[in-house]
Amino acid sequence: MTPVVKQLLIINVIVFILSQVMPQNYITLSEYYFENANFRFWQPFTHMFMHAGLDTESGFMHILFNMFALVTFGSALEHYWGGKKFLFFYIVCGLGASLFNMGIEYYEIHHGIEVLTNGVFTDADISKLLKTNIVDGDSVYLQPLIDAHPNLFNKITDPNFDSQAFLNVISKGYTRAVGASGAIFGLMVAFAFMFPNVEFMMLFIPFPIKAKYYVSIIVVIGLFSGLFSAGGNVGHFAHVGGALTGFILMLLWRNNKFKHTRWN
Repeated sequence: MTPVVKQLLIINVIVFILSQVMPQNYITLSEYYFENANFRFWQPFTHMFMHAGLDTESGFMHILFNMFALVTFGSALEHYWGGKKFLFFYIVCGLGASLFNMGIEYYEIHHGIEVLTNGVFTDADISKLLKTNIVDGDSVYLQPLIDAHPNLFNKITDPNFDSQAFLNVISKGYTRAVGASGAIFGLMVAFAFMFPNVEFMMLFIPFPIKAKYYVSIIVVIGLFSGLFSAGGNVGHFAHVGGALTGFILMLLWRNNKFKHTRWN
């Protein structure tokens, strides 16, 4: 295990343990949609060190798989690049994942708003809903919103009310993002660039598969899952955003003959 990978691993584990003891950290350090009342400017960075709590369905497995991937792919890249270049790549991929995911959320939320404001809700109504300070768990609970805005919820009986659009706006607007997965997907893409013919033996696959094919399949599955809403509470578009950021960085570095230099 290389030094920066080891330090990232330790930081993630410490933050995970502290977050179980002090769950209010999930409100402060997780990433909320930028129009949400709970959004803070540091969250696109800090959410990379947060993982699903032990009280959630994924629980311990979320951090376990992410840290396993960090060590597997990150150690090889840091050994080749040096610590500073590796850390730069890791952080940029995590921020790229956040930006891409936020952009998708913006489109989905405002598309839903267009539907909802067609004779039922006004823009001011939606703004009130998104800026209501709701922090109940990982999911959105309608009851606090109903309590805060009883007059708005009388409009649900309107025949033009689109319940699916409403749920999309509320769920996207209040769900918080946690995890290093976006940065990890960037590392996977970089690994496939650097070592395309390294073979993996994967669980349930009885033959070795080269890194370039394995990573391509994983990214395509993430994109497909995001488009068709498969996979529950998994941030598929954050994964795709991290992979896309890593792909762009690797193209830039390769075209600038920068791939073979270390920063330290």
